[in-house]
Amino acid sequence: MGRRKAGFRKNHQFANQRANQSNDGKDNRKPYSDIIRENEKFVKYYDTQNVCKKEEFEDFIASLKKDLPATFRITGSKGVACKMLEIVQGQFIKDCLNQEGGEGEGKPPSIFPLPWYPDKLAWQLELTRNDIRRCEAYYKLHNFLISETEHGTISRQETVSMIPPLLLDVQPHHKVLDMCAAPGSKTAQILEMLHANDDPIPSGYVIANDVDNKRCYMLVHQAKRLNSPCVAIINHDSAILPNLSASLPDGSIEQVQFDRVLCDVPCSGDGTLRKNPDIWMKWTPANGLNLHGIQSRILRRGAELLTTGGRLVYSTCSINPIENEAVIHRLLSETDGALQLVDVGSSLPGLKFMPGMENWLVGSRNLEFYSSYEEVDEKWRTTIRPQMFPPKPEDKEKYQLNRCMRILPHHQNTGAFFVAVIEKIRPLHSKEKSFKTHEVAEETNANKKRENEDNLPQNQRKKRRKDGYREDPFVFFKDEEPVWNDIKSFYEVSDSFDSKCLLTRCHFGKKKNIYLTSNAVRDLVVQNQSVIKFINTGVKAFVRCDNKNMKCAFRIANDGLESIYPYIGESRKVNIPKEDLITLLLNTNPEKSPPIASLSEVIQKQVEGLSPGSCVLIYKEEIEGSEEPLVIHISGWRGTTSLRCYMAQYSTVHLLRLLGGDISKYDVNKFKKSDEDEDKTEEKSESQ
Repeated sequence: MGRRKAGFRKNHQFANQRANQSNDGKDNRKPYSDIIRENEKFVKYYDTQNVCKKEEFEDFIASLKKDLPATFRITGSKGVACKMLEIVQGQFIKDCLNQEGGEGEGKPPSIFPLPWYPDKLAWQLELTRNDIRRCEAYYKLHNFLISETEHGTISRQETVSMIPPLLLDVQPHHKVLDMCAAPGSKTAQILEMLHANDDPIPSGYVIANDVDNKRCYMLVHQAKRLNSPCVAIINHDSAILPNLSASLPDGSIEQVQFDRVLCDVPCSGDGTLRKNPDIWMKWTPANGLNLHGIQSRILRRGAELLTTGGRLVYSTCSINPIENEAVIHRLLSETDGALQLVDVGSSLPGLKFMPGMENWLVGSRNLEFYSSYEEVDEKWRTTIRPQMFPPKPEDKEKYQLNRCMRILPHHQNTGAFFVAVIEKIRPLHSKEKSFKTHEVAEETNANKKRENEDNLPQNQRKKRRKDGYREDPFVFFKDEEPVWNDIKSFYEVSDSFDSKCLLTRCHFGKKKNIYLTSNAVRDLVVQNQSVIKFINTGVKAFVRCDNKNMKCAFRIANDGLESIYPYIGESRKVNIPKEDLITLLLNTNPEKSPPIASLSEVIQKQVEGLSPGSCVLIYKEEIEGSEEPLVIHISGWRGTTSLRCYMAQYSTVHLLRLLGGDISKYDVNKFKKSDEDEDKTEEKSESQ
C-alpha cells in the first residue's frame, strides 16, 4: 500500500466528517438503513462501460443495493478443521435448516457451503438480527461464530476476499509477500496455507506490510490468532518497498526474491457497496483516476520483488477498469514480455465470473468519455493519462486481458471483485537507479529522524514510542543466554532446537515473555532492521511465572506450544482422558483447580512423579471418516496437590465444544437480554 492510500482515506474522512456535522457541531450521519442507495453518475458510468451484458445490468444494480450475506471460513489444523466441519454441519446448520425462514417467510434460511471453496470449509448464510433474536438455533450459531472467531478456528471473511489467496497457490516452503495486508484476513488465509501440512515450523514465511502504522496493529491481532512463528509484520510504503537481504548457508548475503506476492491494492472500493452503502453518497468517476498511479507503482514494485517463475496476484474490490485492467495492461506493456497473465479460469470449479475487459472508455469527472488519449480535452489531461487506455485491437491477443477475473454481485450473491494472476517469465528491465536513489534518501531521512528522536527530552521520546513511531527492540538469544539453561533443563528441550530463534522485546531487566520465530524470519529481522520498520514477529513461547514451587521461572505459553511441542521432553507431557480434560476446562479458575485425587487413576499415575510446574496436557481422538485424528495440546500446571490448564474463555468454549462438554453457561442470547433491559427501562420510565 502506498502513501497515497493513507492521504486518500484521511482526506475523505475529513470531508465526510465536515459534511456530516451541522453548524452547531453535532454529528448528523445517517445510519446505514437510512442511506439512499442511488447515484446517477455511478449507474451511467458503468452502463457506459458495459461491465456486464445489457440484459443483466438492472440485476447488477439491484444486487448492489441489497445487504451482503454473511460468510465464514473454518481454519486450523486438518484434524481440528475436520471436527469443526462436523460440528457446523451437524449441530448448527441442521438445527437452523429445521427452522422456518427469516422474517416469517415459512421456508428455511439459505445456509450452504461455497461450491468453489475446497473441502466445504467456507459457508454462506443469510440471517438478520431479527432472525437471531427469535430463534434459539440462530443465536447459538451466532454465538458459535463469535467465540470461534476469537479463538481463531473461524474467520468471518467476505466471500470474494477469499479468492486471491486461493489463486496464489501457496506452498509451505514459499517466501510470501503481502504488500497491502491490513486488516489481515487474506494474510491469515495465506498463513493457513503455509501450515497446510501441520508442520509446526515450515521453511516458508509471510511478510505482511502496510503503510498505515495503526492498521499494522490490526495485522498483529490477526496474526496472533494463527500462532505462527513464520510471519513478520512491517510498516512501509509498498510502492517503494526496499530490497530485503537474507543470509546464505556460506555466510554471504543475497537479495530476497519472493515466490508469491499478493497486491491487494488500495482502491475506490465500489465493489463493497453492499457492505459499505455510504459509498453510494461519495462515489465519483474521479476516484479511479486518482488511484490508478499508486496502484500501478505498487504492482510494478511487487513484480520487481517476485522471483522468476513466481506468481503474483493483483486484486481490488473495485468494478472500475481504470483500477483493474488498465493497471494490468500498463504493467505488461512496460515490461516487454517479462510477465504474462495466467489463465486460472478452471482453478476454482463452481465460481461464476466474467473474463477481464479488453476494451473500455476513460471518463472524466464530468462523465465525458474518451476512447483514446488523443481525444481527451486539454482540461482533463492532468488527470487522464495515456496509460489508462485499453490496448489497440491488434494487441488484444498479446496481452490476453480476458484471463483476468471479474466477480459481479448478481452472479452468486457476493460483493464485486477483480483478480489477475501474473507469472514472471524473466527478470524485469530494472528501474533500480531511480528506486535505489529514493531508497537511500528514505534510509538517510529515517536515520536523521532516529537521531533527532534520540536527542529529544526523555518525556517526548516516551510519547513518540506511545504514538507508534518506535517499536520495542527485537533482542534474539545468544549462544550463552542465562535463562535458557534453566528452561532447557526443566523441559528437557532437544539439542536440535535452535535457541537463537528465541527473542525478547527488551535489552535490560527481567525477561517477561519469550517469543519464537522460524530461522528464516529471524535472519530477515537481523539483516533488515536498519532499513525497514518491523512492527511484530514471533509467537509467545514462554511466560515468566515466578513461583516458589517451580524449579524454572518460565511456563509454556499456549500460543507457541504447537511450535515447541516436538522439542519438549516426554517427562513434562501428560496424556489426559476426555472426562478429566472436560473437568479441568470447567474449572479454569486457579483458586478452584481440581485436586489430583479427584481425577482418574490414569492421570494420578502419570503426575505422581511429576515435579510441580508447567506441563503439556495431550488429548487424542480418532475422527470417523477422517485420516487425521483430533490432537489437542494444552499448557497445564501441576500444582502441589492440584492440576489445571491455562486457557482464555473463548479457547475454553472452543475445546468444550470439540469434546462435547457443557457450554450452556456461555451460550447466552444477548439479544433476548437486551430486549429485557429495554422493557425494564420502559417500565421504569412509565412508573416515574
